[in-house]
Amino acid sequence: MTGWGEVEYTAIRELRGPLAVVKGVAGVGWDEFVRITLDSGEERHGLVLEVDRGLAVVQVLEDTAGMDPARVRMAFAGQPLRIPVGSGWLGRVCNGRGDPIDDGPPIFGSDTAAVAGNPINPVRREPPGEPVLTGIGVMDALTTLVRGQKLPVFSIAGLPHLELAVQIAAQSTAAGEAFSVVFAGMGLTHADASLVRDALEERSAAGELVLLLNTADDPVIERILTPRIALTVAEYLAFEGGKHVLVVMTDMTSYAEALREVSAARGEVPARRAYPGYLYSDLASLYERCGRIRGRPGSVTVLPVLTMPAGDITHPVPDLTGYITEGQIVLSRETHALGVYPPVDALSSLSRLMRKGAGPGRTRPDHLDVAAQMLAALARARQVRELADLVGQAALSPTDHRYLNFDEAFLRRFVHQRRDELRTLDETLENAWQVLLDLPRSQLAMLPAHLLDARGAERG
Repeated sequence: MTGWGEVEYTAIRELRGPLAVVKGVAGVGWDEFVRITLDSGEERHGLVLEVDRGLAVVQVLEDTAGMDPARVRMAFAGQPLRIPVGSGWLGRVCNGRGDPIDDGPPIFGSDTAAVAGNPINPVRREPPGEPVLTGIGVMDALTTLVRGQKLPVFSIAGLPHLELAVQIAAQSTAAGEAFSVVFAGMGLTHADASLVRDALEERSAAGELVLLLNTADDPVIERILTPRIALTVAEYLAFEGGKHVLVVMTDMTSYAEALREVSAARGEVPARRAYPGYLYSDLASLYERCGRIRGRPGSVTVLPVLTMPAGDITHPVPDLTGYITEGQIVLSRETHALGVYPPVDALSSLSRLMRKGAGPGRTRPDHLDVAAQMLAALARARQVRELADLVGQAALSPTDHRYLNFDEAFLRRFVHQRRDELRTLDETLENAWQVLLDLPRSQLAMLPAHLLDARGAERG
C-alpha cells in the first residue's frame, strides 16, 4: 500500500483492551490509519484515536488479543482510513471491516474514499423529496419514507425488528429508478447473520445489495467501523453512481455499547448511563450523512434500527437519535402479543417529512387525506377502548361500537401482512379505504366530500 511512512514505531507502552498506547511518535495525526506488524508476521490494522505530547492511542481493529507489546511494530499511513469505492461492492458479502466473507476476490474500486466521509456543503443540500416504498403497508401509508431522510425504527428486545429491517431491505424500491440497498448488521448472532444472508440472497444476486455483517464475537472496534464503511459505499453509489441508496443499520444500540466500551478503555469521564459525552455528536456524524446534493443524481436514505433497553424511550440512544432524525417508527410489545406483524404503534410513529414524499404527483392524490383520517380515527378508537374499560361496552353508543370494530380491523386488515409479502401502495390504500368505510360518514370529516361520494360512503 502506498502512503505508508518509512518509520516504524516499536515503543508500545501498554495494551488496554482494544487500545494500544505508543510513545515517542512524531508527525502523527488524529484518525490516521495504522499498520501493525506482529513478530509472527501477522498484520493488523488500527486508527489513531488521540495524540498528545508524543503519545498516540491506537484502536486496533482486530483487537489486541495475542499481541506482545515488546514484539510489535507500528507504521502510520499519514492519512485517514480509505477504502475502494465503486459498483464492485454490489452483490458482495463482507465483514464489518469490509473484508469479503463470500469466498470472492478482494473488492477493488475505481476510486478510494475516506470512511469518515466528507461534509456536504449545506448550501448544496437539496431537501428530501419523493418516496422510498418499502412494501410494508403501514409504513408506506402512515409514515412514508422519503429519499434523503433519516427515519429510525425504535424497538424492544424480543420484537421482530431484525425481520422487519431485512424485509425492508429485500423489497424497497424507488418507483422504478436505479436503487440499491446497503445493509449494515452490528453485533448480530451467527444465527441472525445467517438469516440476513439467506433472506437477502435474491437481492444480492441481482447486484442491488451490499451486505456488511459484524457478529457479536467480532472485535468491538469493527462494530464502530461498520456503519462508516456502509455510508462511505452508499455515498459513492448515490452521488457518483446516480443511484437512490437505502442504508439499513441495525442495531445502533449495539454500536453505542461498543462506543461506550472503547470510551471506558480510554479512561474518559462517563456521561449518562456511562456512555461517552460525545455520543450525540458521534451519532449525528452517522445520521447526517444522508441526503441529496444539488446538481448530482441519487440520494442516501438512512433507516437506523435500535432497541430500547427495558423499553425505555428516554434511554440515551433512542433519546439522542430522536433529536437528530426526522421522526420515528415505534414497534409495540402489545401489538406483537396480538400476533400482528409488523407490530407498529401507528400513533407513536411519525415521519416529519412525509408531505415531501407523498400526495399528488408523488404517490396518490388521496394518500395524505387517507393517512390523516386513519390516524384520527385510530386515536378516537383508543379513547373509546379506554372508556369501555371503565364503564363497560354496554354503556357505549352505537358509534362507539363502530370504533371498537375499526380498531380491530385496523390491526387485522390494514397493518397485518406476511413477513414475505410485498404490498403495493395501491393495495395498502385500498385496504385503508375498506377499513375507514366501516365508520359512519359523519365520522370521516378529514376526507373530502368528492372522495367519499366516489366511494359511496354511507350516510350517518
